[in-house]
Amino acid sequence: MIITHSNIEDIPEIFKLYKLATDFQKIKFPNNQWPEFDQGLITSEIVENRQFKLLIENEIACIWALTYSDVQIWEESENESSIYIHRIATNPLYRGNNFVQNIVDWSIEYARKHNKQYIRMDTCGKNDKLINHYKNSGFNFLGMKKLKNTSDLPSHYHKGDVCFFEIKLE
Repeated sequence: MIITHSNIEDIPEIFKLYKLATDFQKIKFPNNQWPEFDQGLITSEIVENRQFKLLIENEIACIWALTYSDVQIWEESENESSIYIHRIATNPLYRGNNFVQNIVDWSIEYARKHNKQYIRMDTCGKNDKLINHYKNSGFNFLGMKKLKNTSDLPSHYHKGDVCFFEIKLE
């Protein structure tokens, strides 16, 4: 297993994984799925070294992105000393391998290397299984709330409550 930056050549596979994740969400969570993401967003993340991939035998098994600010989602709790994990998508052939734990372990090292104090993540809707999965991977569940302003956020943030998760580094 190798974790590295995604590159421009990965864009078709990234969008394939987003599509597969959205198809899975439609079955498991019919009231809340990811929208189709803009290729410009993904390209920017890649150019800025904020899009990552987990490789198994040179195959992309999982992807995610980082941001260093998330004011619109975290509102008054936003913290410059944080990294924010977004859009974890796993190749269906590799589901069940608990890549979230690998991402958490990697994120702890990454955050420390970049002098950050928190690793944060959010998810939309009340999904007890996912909440427990993130808690079992080391996140503290901070609760749920409806966002005040979702105008510039993807559509899956517009409807329901958002769950907030955090790891405070010692």
